[in-house]
Amino acid sequence: MKIFLMILLLLSFISCDSERVKPAINKDLNVRELPAQESWNSRVFFTDSGKTRAILNAGHIRVFRESRETLLDKNIRVDFFNQQEVKTTTLTAKRGKVDDRTNDLYAIDSVVAVNDSGIVITTEEMKWRNRDRKIISDKFVTILTPKEKIQGYGFESDQNLRNYVIYNITYITRRDSL
Repeated sequence: MKIFLMILLLLSFISCDSERVKPAINKDLNVRELPAQESWNSRVFFTDSGKTRAILNAGHIRVFRESRETLLDKNIRVDFFNQQEVKTTTLTAKRGKVDDRTNDLYAIDSVVAVNDSGIVITTEEMKWRNRDRKIISDKFVTILTPKEKIQGYGFESDQNLRNYVIYNITYITRRDSL
């Protein structure tokens, strides 16, 4: 009888403790809005046929499977490389995103692209289009070359910033007159 009472008493203590240990469940939390993967201070290498094509550095990366996009923030930097794996262009921005369906990169906020020959392009938004490796923007852009300064709306270039077009030029001047 004493053993039976002790077991009953022990079970009542265990059941009381388990009630106190259960965490509260937040039913308002939408799991689909949470990232499937998350990383900090990351470096991602993009290769093609064993050759480095680009290196992405970001302070914070969040991958969302449902929307098939990757959000980048905390100062992103992408270094682009040519066929000989020589760095030709560096693109920086405060934040960005990657469309995981197309692998297109969207750079947003204080975007600067600089190539190895000193051409500097600044804008608020820029897209690197994966299918043809072009850098484009429909926003206001400023291009500084060693010889001139060009400003306007709408821009397209190869990723090396060698061949570019501004569709609506609003200002152009020689650099020696600046």
